[in-house]
Amino acid sequence: DVQLQASGGGLVQSGGSLTLSCATSGFTFDDYAIGWFRQAPGKEREGVSCINSLDGSADYADSVKGRFTISRDNAKNTAYLQMDGLKPEDTGRYYCGICDPGTLKANTDLDYWGQGTQVTVSS
Repeated sequence: DVQLQASGGGLVQSGGSLTLSCATSGFTFDDYAIGWFRQAPGKEREGVSCINSLDGSADYADSVKGRFTISRDNAKNTAYLQMDGLKPEDTGRYYCGICDPGTLKANTDLDYWGQGTQVTVSS
């Protein structure tokens, strides 16, 4: 079974940092772009970042550029999201998934999601 399990969330003060991890299994990690998505209460899930499989290039939502850094370790089948300078508006449940390279969109054919991890930023 395909699994993408996000972890590392928590409660942090504004300006703080967190590192999220996405442990995957059940598919060839190296073949796919991996993305981070988030959903705030009452809002739709939005793409935060997506990292390509071939060259490691990445895209970011304008709201997180310069503050968040996505990375991946193909040997460990794991992706990461380093979040610095956190703001209250970053609060939400964060999910990792397979994304379309060069976009912030989830791949609709490979629609796999774990339970996500909650990030709460206090002001």
